[in-house]
Amino acid sequence: MSRNRTLLKFSKVAWVLSLLLLLLSVALLFPLIVSLIYGEGLWLSYALSIAITTSVSGLGWFFFRPSEDVDIRDRELSLREGIMVVGVIWILLSLFGALPFRFSGVLMHYTDAVFETASGLTTTGATIFGGASYGGVLNPAIEEIPKSLLFWRSFTHWIGGMGIIVLSIAILPLLGMGGMQLFQAESSLLVSDKLTPRVQDTAKQLWIVYALMTLTQFILLWVHPSMDWFEAINHAFATLATGGFSTQNASLGALDSLYIEMVTLVFMFMAGVNFVLHLRVFRGEPLALFKNEEVRFYTKITVLAILLVSASLWRSNFYTVGDSLRYGSFQVVSIITTTGFATDDFELWNSFGLFILFLLFFTGGCAGSTAGGVKMFRWMVLIENAKREFKQILHPHAVLPVRLGNKTVDNGTLRTVLSFAVLYLITFGICALVMSLFGYDFASAIGASIATLGNIGPGLGDFGPTDHFAGVPLIGKWMLILSMVIGRLEIFTVLVLFSSWFWKD
Repeated sequence: MSRNRTLLKFSKVAWVLSLLLLLLSVALLFPLIVSLIYGEGLWLSYALSIAITTSVSGLGWFFFRPSEDVDIRDRELSLREGIMVVGVIWILLSLFGALPFRFSGVLMHYTDAVFETASGLTTTGATIFGGASYGGVLNPAIEEIPKSLLFWRSFTHWIGGMGIIVLSIAILPLLGMGGMQLFQAESSLLVSDKLTPRVQDTAKQLWIVYALMTLTQFILLWVHPSMDWFEAINHAFATLATGGFSTQNASLGALDSLYIEMVTLVFMFMAGVNFVLHLRVFRGEPLALFKNEEVRFYTKITVLAILLVSASLWRSNFYTVGDSLRYGSFQVVSIITTTGFATDDFELWNSFGLFILFLLFFTGGCAGSTAGGVKMFRWMVLIENAKREFKQILHPHAVLPVRLGNKTVDNGTLRTVLSFAVLYLITFGICALVMSLFGYDFASAIGASIATLGNIGPGLGDFGPTDHFAGVPLIGKWMLILSMVIGRLEIFTVLVLFSSWFWKD
């Protein structure tokens, strides 16, 4: 590769960002339609948001589009350019996706609007609705929000769940812009087992599976009498994206329906599985799920946590056996998949059950799923490496590789996982420390930190499952926004932008 090919070309980055911004303006048409259906009178807010987003996108396309005589190889993004696009696009989409909240007058502060939008796109599910923001401005309760904005909140989940980047790699090649580097940079969806010769074909098929699973859950929820089509589609969007935004402040607990909870639990668990495996099942390989080491580990951890939490609820909180299993299993799956739905206030649980949930804050679903968090694959590597170290002490001269099933983990992967774990804990600690400087107690500070970094939504203390983030100071909200994006892009993609090495040849 020539020296010039290693340098960042900001014109290509701006060109790709303008195209992705155009997709956002198209997405804004859907809440506009919902607004017209319900006669809310907010169509002008969406029209203005679309006009501004499209104008900025059009200017970027006009000034930075590659000329026709540019070699096709020079249109392909370099790895650095792909990383920069991924690191910037989530913030950029949040800035423009926040416009409907502000133009409608539902939120008086633009920072609050950006926070809510970033929480949606990163599938975090933390909300600022229902409490007083800085300056004493009272944000409306979730039940008071216009339906079109409720739809937009959930739809941002759905867009961010599978990833705007995966969608882009299916479209960019049609425009003469390669997408492989975007796929590599979006580490949460990096899968080594590509099912089709071209990455964009895999992306399209993943989106089809994602849409079909969403449609299936939507139908299963809609048939229940306590849910109309609007609530069903909102909760289906939030479930498959492992986001957690609900149409009720009390989340699914407001419906008090065992059927709805169990349907949601099943789809939350499925959303925490690598979507490539779902694609294999759709293509006639039903045993693909059972053969996968990570899925088996994910299932074992989930079942063990359900048994421990349910037993603690029965023994210490005096729930019936049925209620213990009902509420324990739902909250365990909700937290382990980083969805964040709630059917019970787990902060009122005994300390043992609450501590189990706190440990699950640091887990996450499988690699290649819509879940956030550390991911099961990394925990498997860390555990196997710890086993290897014990063996190495007893056999200091033996060559002992780290294995997952029949596969050996190479040193590069091992080094990356260990570095990720260290950076994750450091980022978590810094975020919690800053929140403590704003006067929050210990539980609230660490709760806000892991709730945003792990893309979970509800945390502890002042940020529990029935609380909100409205009262966080201005600087604190922007830090939490950055924490959500860092967590969504799994640390490296964002933090590397702040390193001097990234900007050197």
